[in-house]
Amino acid sequence: MSTPTTASVSTHILDTSTGRPAAGVTVRLAARGGGDAAWQALGGSATDADGRCRDLPDLPAGTAHVRLDFAVEAYFEEKRAEERQDAPPHRDSGPGVFFPEVTVTFAVAPGEHYHVPLLLNPFGYSVYRGS
Repeated sequence: MSTPTTASVSTHILDTSTGRPAAGVTVRLAARGGGDAAWQALGGSATDADGRCRDLPDLPAGTAHVRLDFAVEAYFEEKRAEERQDAPPHRDSGPGVFFPEVTVTFAVAPGEHYHVPLLLNPFGYSVYRGS
């Protein structure tokens, strides 16, 4: 929860190729005080069965920029392995994911909450500021 001197962040992931939440995706959180400051790793979490990270670390006072790193390659590799079990042997065996990692950097203001959903599929993604 944000205080007047800090901001807070939450996220969730929807796999638009299935229309379902993306469970088990590792999400790392980093923050910095401004464009010239070094990134400070704050920790991370993994999405739950609903595709949400409910326990991202708090942001330190003075945070101006936040970075979310979504490790999506392992998620799609697992999904692809599950699909291959039922697929015919001649099925395409090309790359399973074009973007192995998605990094989203955004500016924050003290006292605000930022919900940043990730809409994801094996060959593209979209993010936006949610509510």
